[in-house]
Amino acid sequence: MTSSQPTSDRIMRLITGYWATGIVGAASSHSVFTHLENGATNAEQLADRAAISQRGAQALLDGLVSLGLVEQHGGGYRNSAEASAFLVEGSPDCLTGFAKLKAGHMASLTDLPEVVRVGGPISDAVVEVADNPHWEELVQALAAQSVPVARTAADTLKIADAGAISILDIGGGSGIYSGTWLERNPAARATQLDWAPINAIARRLLAERGVGDRVTYVDGDFHTTELGAPGSYDIVVYSNIAHQEGPDDNMALFSRVRSVLKPGGTLVVSDYVVDDDRSGPHYPLTFASEMLLKSRHGSTWRRADYHGWLSKTGYDDITFQTTLSPTTLVFAR
Repeated sequence: MTSSQPTSDRIMRLITGYWATGIVGAASSHSVFTHLENGATNAEQLADRAAISQRGAQALLDGLVSLGLVEQHGGGYRNSAEASAFLVEGSPDCLTGFAKLKAGHMASLTDLPEVVRVGGPISDAVVEVADNPHWEELVQALAAQSVPVARTAADTLKIADAGAISILDIGGGSGIYSGTWLERNPAARATQLDWAPINAIARRLLAERGVGDRVTYVDGDFHTTELGAPGSYDIVVYSNIAHQEGPDDNMALFSRVRSVLKPGGTLVVSDYVVDDDRSGPHYPLTFASEMLLKSRHGSTWRRADYHGWLSKTGYDDITFQTTLSPTTLVFAR
């Protein structure tokens, strides 16, 4: 065998890729990254602090080294820079909740061959069920990955210096955008439109952040619920929703948003966006399969799709901004 010949190593790692989800989920469940950050350096110390078996601790460490999330250092182990930034509990950016959530979703992938054959979910479309109990866990897990995106949007829009602005958060989930922006601007107010069970979660979380008294909640389906009076809002945010909607529904929403924006106001779309030739980025391309599994019309859409939809619905200043996450921000005026 010569160096130019392909090997099966990468294919084997991809075929067994569910182990990555399982290992990161299990490590998150046992606070492995937090214990390493707080000084555990070997399997024995990790087992003692996490109250798990030493054999299990070593298996997790081996797996995390293979994934590049833990490094060998000075005869022991430590978190990688990525793990320290995003997998240590107590940080608003911590993704361990999302890791545990996705580990619990692995069984649903057994339906993917049939879903691919028929072109959509073979049971209820998860993203379209208002009273689905998975929202309680999901919206909080999603919040952490939205934290750096909300900060980037706040910087771009100069939220802190914007004065007494009004914000409409469509499908706001945990309220992470409203919470982040209201903390930066004590004169701002927000309205969140979402299903009642999700608004109940946001009420609790935003009250805990100390900004709940500046948020109004509208219970309803954004497809049919009135968005507000004409010219009501300086900023409208539409986050992590476009991927579950088809082109017609997204354009209908963008058109309705135009009527409630103040002159000079901004629509902020936050989502996983793929390149126009669908060659990348990796995460948005992969996420398209999740939308096939869980939605009737969703996908991950191209920059050209967003630009076309927004242009057709009356926006003429459209810009894209990458973030410190797989999410792209779209600003339309």
